[in-house]
Order: sequence, then structure tokens, then C-alpha cells
Amino acid sequence: MTVLAGRGALIAGASQGLGKEIAAAYLRAGASVAICARDAATLEAARTELAPLGRVIARPCDISKPDDVDALVAWAIAELPALDVLVNSAGIYGPMGAIEDTEWAAWRQAIEIDLFGAVLLCRAIVPHCKRLGHGKIIQLSGGGATAPMPRLTAYATAKAAVVRFCESLALELAAHRIDVNCIAPGALNTRMLDEVLAAGPEKVGAEFYARSIKQRDSGGAGLERGAELAVFLASSASDGITGRLLSALWDPWRELPSHRDELADIYTLRRITARERGKDWEQS
Repeated sequence: MTVLAGRGALIAGASQGLGKEIAAAYLRAGASVAICARDAATLEAARTELAPLGRVIARPCDISKPDDVDALVAWAIAELPALDVLVNSAGIYGPMGAIEDTEWAAWRQAIEIDLFGAVLLCRAIVPHCKRLGHGKIIQLSGGGATAPMPRLTAYATAKAAVVRFCESLALELAAHRIDVNCIAPGALNTRMLDEVLAAGPEKVGAEFYARSIKQRDSGGAGLERGAELAVFLASSASDGITGRLLSALWDPWRELPSHRDELADIYTLRRITARERGKDWEQS
């Protein structure tokens, strides 16, 4: 499979979990890959593991820091044969618990990593992609974007904001042939699930904790489908599909190239009116 041959990708949050799985899938598909994460030791272990699959380089980075991000993107542009794909898989849950009990500094840090980091990466790479005349930007934004998450308010707030940012950026960059999309990968058994289980029901709420236990025991969604969707969105097959939040598990994303002109507001965040739910509260 060489659908990404000749492409270069920068993948943030790629030292473990879905980010590392996406890096492996991109290498198998023929791309050159630069990976980053905050922890240097874990990142180097990931690079060593991925190296047999293809050209992969690594650099530690805190994506919440503008100078770090600017240096990261400049390094990736200089080191890779090409750089036309950005994948942001970096993220944290942040503080868990009732809003009045959470530490403000931790709440703010989650926003800085999950939202500001996403924006900073785009700000740094967009001028380069404009010069190229094409590009692919892919953000990971799961259940926190589409449903309320009480007791994990920083995470949910950031993820919803990321989707609206990407929808807006997609329109801003459409004339430059730069596609911007978000992936909902499904419920994954990763480090973040471990953090929920460690926090316990008194922090995350009994209902969410019970769902997390069930997810752990069932094995979760698996990383492969999210990585497959990330490959599709980085490939030329998805050209012109932009401004979407796509579920790796439930949406027929492989069929979207034949429906480019029909998408309208499908797979976007939107307000539901009473009339759409069969209620007659609204005047005609």
C-alpha cells in the first residue's frame, strides 16, 4: 500500500496510543513521518519501534508553547523530503471532578494543550502548505466534541472548540486546496482510559465510570480503524472533503469521494431546532 508515497507527515502526540498507530500506518502507506511528544524517552522508544517501517524522525515538543511549535514545524520542513500532512493526536483529559472542585491551573492547562496546541500547530504549518498549494490537516476530536461530559469539562470544551475551529479553518483554506478534518476514533483503551479508572466514580461520575469499566472489559474500539481513516484523509482520495468530523467506526467515509458535492452540513456540528424533533414550539 503506497497511497501516501511522496508525502511527509508531522504527527503530534505520537509516542503512544492512536498517534503511534497512525504513524505506523503512514509509514506502511509510504509516507515519511516526523513524530513529536512531550516525553523524550517515550518518544525515542516509539521512534525506535517504528524505524523498521520507514523514514521516521522524532523531536520532543510541548505543543502548548508557541516557540516549541514553531521550532518543531521548521525542523520537520527542513528534515523531511516533503511536509504536507499534519496530524494532531496530542491531548489530555485534564482535571476530573465537579467544576468548583477542579484546580484552575490544571483546567487551563488542558485547554492550552487540547485547544491552543491544535491552533498553534495549524498556525505554524499553514503558511508552508499555502506555498505548496495543497495540504492535509487532521485533528483528533472524539466524544468530547459531540456530547456533554460532566466532570471532564475542560476536555469536552476543548474538543468541541477544536471541531468548530477546523470547520472555520476549512473554509478559510479551501481556495488553497488545504483540507481540514477531524476524526472521532471511538472509545479507545489507552492511557486516557487508565486515568479515568484511576480517578474513580467519585471524580468522573458513576455513569461514566461504569461505561469505562465496560469499555475496558470489552477491549474498546481498537486503534486500527482510526488509523485507517487518518490514512484516507491524508491521501489524494479525500481531496476536497473538508470541514468534517468523521467517525472512524460509524461513518461510511470510504464512500465519501462519490458524495463530495452532496455533503452540505453532513458530519458537522450544528444546532437542532424543535421543529426537527417534531415539536410545534416554533412559529412558522
